[in-house]
Amino acid sequence: MASVAAFYLLAAVVLAAAAGVVFKRNLVHSALLLAVTFIGVAGLYILLAADFLAAVQLLVYNGAVAVIVVIGVMLTQKGDMKNSNPPNRMGRGLLVVVVLLAAGMLAAVLTTKWPVVAQPPPGETAGAIAGLLLGEFAIAFEAAAVLLLAAMIGAIILARGGENRGSHRT
Repeated sequence: MASVAAFYLLAAVVLAAAAGVVFKRNLVHSALLLAVTFIGVAGLYILLAADFLAAVQLLVYNGAVAVIVVIGVMLTQKGDMKNSNPPNRMGRGLLVVVVLLAAGMLAAVLTTKWPVVAQPPPGETAGAIAGLLLGEFAIAFEAAAVLLLAAMIGAIILARGGENRGSHRT
């Protein structure tokens, strides 16, 4: 019974924080609410006995993405942050899309025959996944890291304009 109450509490926190991200007019508040959303999702992963996903959610999303968003917003802020996140004019059209998408997902959930399997929750998954990533799949893991580094360097070059602006040769 406690896990059901924890689920509903975490789900309410995630939904409220996600709504705050969208509807807040202050961009800094939206970025901080994004961090709250990520923490709530990590809590849901813990309830599902997915400790590795919860750790990745906290470390990667909350620890890196949300902090970078907050720092980026604070470094680029304007004088008045009260209305730094203006409303979008496509609200009604997006509401129709959201309602149709929600109806489709609800229909899929209600018409699917979900198998009920009584299994004990798995043991510690983080150690097993870490052993695979650093053992059998180490080369693929490192290749993905190099690919992400190359993508980040490319994004920085594109953001700077593609040429070295500091030194012009004639």
